Amino acid sequence: MKITSITSYIVWVGVRNQLLVKVDTDEGIYGWGESGLSGREKAVQGAIEHYREFLIGKDPFQAGAIWQEMYRSQYFEGGRVLTAAISAIDIALYDIKGKALNVPVYQLLGGKQRDRVPTFGTIVSDSVAETVEKAKLLQEHGWKCIRLVAAGQENTSTYEPRESIADTVPMVIKTREALGGDITLGLEYHHRLSVAEAASFCNKLPNGALDFLEEPIRDESPKSYKSLRTMTNVPFAVGEEFSSKWQFMPYIEDDIIQFCRIDICNVGGFTEAMKVAGWCEAHYIDLMPHNPLGPICTAASIHLAAAVTNFSWLEWRNTPAETLNFNAPDVFPVQPELDGADFPVSDKPGLGIEVDEEYVKRQSFKFSEPPHLSRRDGSFTNW
Repeated sequence: MKITSITSYIVWVGVRNQLLVKVDTDEGIYGWGESGLSGREKAVQGAIEHYREFLIGKDPFQAGAIWQEMYRSQYFEGGRVLTAAISAIDIALYDIKGKALNVPVYQLLGGKQRDRVPTFGTIVSDSVAETVEKAKLLQEHGWKCIRLVAAGQENTSTYEPRESIADTVPMVIKTREALGGDITLGLEYHHRLSVAEAASFCNKLPNGALDFLEEPIRDESPKSYKSLRTMTNVPFAVGEEFSSKWQFMPYIEDDIIQFCRIDICNVGGFTEAMKVAGWCEAHYIDLMPHNPLGPICTAASIHLAAAVTNFSWLEWRNTPAETLNFNAPDVFPVQPELDGADFPVSDKPGLGIEVDEEYVKRQSFKFSEPPHLSRRDGSFTNW
């Protein structure tokens, strides 16, 4: 079997673009993959075109060697753009191999360790009353893990960290009181705080109010995260932006994180994700995959979750409390289906998804720019 073509499509789904990649072979078997670098899809598409030039004619079964060739084939190796492209191609190669062997992808990763993949639901609201109401709704529908989003993230122009802290603390406290102690409660800060602000936020919370804090600060400096780790006992969930095992290395080796927010569409696909998963297992860190994309990312994340022992919850953004429409049945006629708060693990060959390629071909690129946030003094801050 040989690769005959690699085609990328940028399609608008829900509230953002998705970059889909199709790899065709000379035996008529094809695979689908997805890139996770939202907002910069054109850059990833360009990298895929570079890789396509030397991947035509390769054996798709040699995913490990192909991964190494893509990663090492330039002097300026690595980085989020290149590994997002590598991720999409790698996922598609596993889809091809599973279809060719008539087995689900998880069988290629060592077999199935669980039949169902639990998810966590997300609540985005600056209102304490609405947050509590939606949290109780998710609890009633069977969700055992709920993630709140810090106040102020609905504003797409201005962001003041201290104002957000002041509004978020009562939100967390009231939600915990309403849900009781048997629900895992987390909070996403989208790396918008400094070390001092994050420590201040944690110190304003009652002990045990949060079960995890996601991305309180930016990840470029592991030493800064290590410093913050000494200032609070709240577990950290970090890693959705990491693009390799090397980027994960200091966070795992120094026990900085307690939940690994790995994104299979950014980190390098299945080939790299399984290496990170094994490393995390050795440090008693559970995977909590980042999944704000489409059904291809969801399907790939489900197979990863099924095959590893150290797994907690998969992010899912289409719940009774939130509907982002990333699953779009008109684009993806065959895709994972939620059962309660869990995804049953599919036994279909490959990823178990299908894409309406004719629909995708008819779409034109829609420019979309992430928010550019400013402080009230006019200086730029993190989105």
